Amino acid sequence: MGTLAAFLILSAVTLIPAVVVVTSKNIVRSALALVPTFLGITGLYILLQAEFVAGIQVLIYAGAITVLILFVIMLTEGGTGIRIRQVNEQVAVGVLASATLAALLIWVFLRTPWPRGPGALPEHTADQIGKTLLSSMVLVFEVTSLVLLISLIGAIIIARRER
Repeated sequence: MGTLAAFLILSAVTLIPAVVVVTSKNIVRSALALVPTFLGITGLYILLQAEFVAGIQVLIYAGAITVLILFVIMLTEGGTGIRIRQVNEQVAVGVLASATLAALLIWVFLRTPWPRGPGALPEHTADQIGKTLLSSMVLVFEVTSLVLLISLIGAIIIARRER
């Protein structure tokens, strides 16, 4: 019963700010609403006993990505507070695509034979992931860091051009 209550609370903590992210007209508020959404997802990972993924979620998404988004907003014209009229004429297409995707996902979830009962979890998953990242997957790990560095440099270049 406690797990169900925790799931419902974490779902609300995740979904309510997510709606604010999508519907807010202020881009700074929208970016700040991402933080409780990311933290709610972290709680869901903890309920799934995926502590390593929860830690990465906090470090990467709730921390670094949110700060990066806020820096980009503040360095570009998005953080100036000037009201820019935004028009989206594709609301009907978006609603139709969302409803179609939701119906398809519900259909798949209802037809999938989900396993019943607890499965065996591996022990010391963070240790195994760390050893894998720094041994056989070290090239992928380093290429990912280069991609992040290049994207940060690109954001700085774009911000300097707009001034």
